[in-house]
Amino acid sequence: MNHSTLTPPALPVTKHHEILALVAIFLGVGLSAIDTAIANTALPAIAADLHAPAAASIWIINTYQIAIVAALLPLAALGDLWGPRRIFIGGLALFTAASLACALATTLPMLALVRALQGLGAAGVMSVNIALIRLLYPPSRLGRGVGLNALVVGIGFTLGPAVAALVLSVATWPWLFAINVPLGLLALAFAWSALPRSVRRGHGFDPLTAVLTSCTFAGLILALSSAAQREALPFVLLPLSIAMVSGLFLVRRQAGHPAPMLPVDLLRRPMFALSTVTAIASFAAQALAFVSLPFYFEEVLHRNPIDTGFLMTAWSILVALIAPIAGRMSDRHPPGLLGGCGLSVLALGMLSLAFLPSEPDTWDLVIRLAICGAGFGFFQSPNLKALMSSAPPERSGGASGVIGMARLIGQTTGAALVALCFSLAGVHGSTWALGLGSVCAGLAATASFARLWAR
Repeated sequence: MNHSTLTPPALPVTKHHEILALVAIFLGVGLSAIDTAIANTALPAIAADLHAPAAASIWIINTYQIAIVAALLPLAALGDLWGPRRIFIGGLALFTAASLACALATTLPMLALVRALQGLGAAGVMSVNIALIRLLYPPSRLGRGVGLNALVVGIGFTLGPAVAALVLSVATWPWLFAINVPLGLLALAFAWSALPRSVRRGHGFDPLTAVLTSCTFAGLILALSSAAQREALPFVLLPLSIAMVSGLFLVRRQAGHPAPMLPVDLLRRPMFALSTVTAIASFAAQALAFVSLPFYFEEVLHRNPIDTGFLMTAWSILVALIAPIAGRMSDRHPPGLLGGCGLSVLALGMLSLAFLPSEPDTWDLVIRLAICGAGFGFFQSPNLKALMSSAPPERSGGASGVIGMARLIGQTTGAALVALCFSLAGVHGSTWALGLGSVCAGLAATASFARLWAR
């Protein structure tokens, strides 16, 4: 089928349906964002209750993350084929059911297994959420839509640690997952009635390509995670080898495909490729800060975990406040300019954190973290718009999948670099990591500015 002859997707016919559709999308995205932060915060309590060693309990996090990475691009391809509405609803339903199973789990292997299912459901939500927003907003207002999406993600990451602390102060850890169930059911009710439908695409779905894609990115993320946890060399090299071999076969198998699952066709577009590089480097910078700063606050400045949690929210709150403003501005100004300016501010903010005085006061820390958050928030919405606008409408699912994959690869790379900094510099590892984060943000700013000359 010729993509140019496809019927335009059906949009919601009333403002009422549009609002319900946005509520469903943002609830699903928010639950996925909050759940990641909640699990990280509650990991010690979960491990103690299940009598699991700390080293083994990390699989509660790993299985969720690997499932998302393995399924993201295949589900995005299915979103192009079947329509993003079906993938979103299916993913949200699985996420909700798996959340209930997590609350009922009684052993570490059982919890790790259902966390993988929960990650698969989250991948369904994350792979097509931006594609759905593109169906709801015309090109002239797309920046506003992705800005609101970035706001929801920012709020989710901001509320995650606070929600976990609040729930654990009055209840046991299973309630952290149980609270997803009523919210997930509410989102499903809105999604079923209001999400826009779109036409089926004609490029088909290749199961072997899906397997190769999953092996490529799951192997890459597992290798980076193993390196971050300082595993023995074979535990790093084996998944890395699987990723490289699978990736080679994947590229050869997809050669000439009109809509490849690994979207090399989109990556040939300079604007799309530069926006992807910008996203990976930016999220690596964010991870370098978010992973290293708690160690710096608690081990160097001797702050308690509660102080650390409140300090870190300064970054997230500024992201949540700035993202919708930047989204509106991206409807009128080049994303390359907005993103480059924001990432330059992020680079300077992280550099200021790397050169903190020996005994900084609270306001000194908050101001520097707020500068970082403002810079990061100014990049995020324009970059999302640039990625979606530079892809043709029939490839919205693939572009949406790349957005999620770029974020995960960047965050995992940043975490691995933090581990390297601590292994090389010991107690000064956090300072090294912040300096390296400033370099990553500077590289991202350069890639963003380069989009001003891309065609």
